[in-house]
Amino acid sequence: MTASQRREQLLTVSRGLFAEKGFEGTSVEEIAARAEVSKPVVYEHFGGKEGVYAVVVDREVQALTAALSAALETSGHPKVLLERTALALLDYIETSEDGFRILVRDSPVAQATGTFSSLIGDVATQVEQILVDQFKANGLVPSTAPLYAQMLVGMIALTGQYWLDARSPRKAEVAAHLVNLAWNGLSGLEKKPSLTKESR
Repeated sequence: MTASQRREQLLTVSRGLFAEKGFEGTSVEEIAARAEVSKPVVYEHFGGKEGVYAVVVDREVQALTAALSAALETSGHPKVLLERTALALLDYIETSEDGFRILVRDSPVAQATGTFSSLIGDVATQVEQILVDQFKANGLVPSTAPLYAQMLVGMIALTGQYWLDARSPRKAEVAAHLVNLAWNGLSGLEKKPSLTKESR
């Protein structure tokens, strides 16, 4: 293997172990054994377990940020943007289950940036800008938009964590129920919510 191929192999192996056992439960010895290399090879590429973990987390944060930002950057009705954002998170969970498990775990190397919490905060800031315009247009108090943005994004993120293990109901149905609660509120819940055609 070339050095870059070996690095990728170590990242793939480490990603699986971190998802399965968490940061604390994974050792350099296990990473090396599963990759069929010696411990010094892991240290040579990453300086230790913390280095491998930092790269794995950074890649996952970038992937999820890109997916959520793409959903929010499109134009459309705010309800459609909410649907697209919910689907983007659920799509990421479905295709990157190990990555999402790693992001939502706490670890000693988690910092104020580059964590799931900081990522959700970044997304909430984007949502806040959309809400400010909507609040102004509907005669609501724009200064409350940041609070509502945190509520919306937090609701979607926590539901994603639940769905990671439950996997029921189907992804589109979960997204529809999320949007139903967020858009209609408890007093206006639809009996059988479904996504708009633009989001499917």
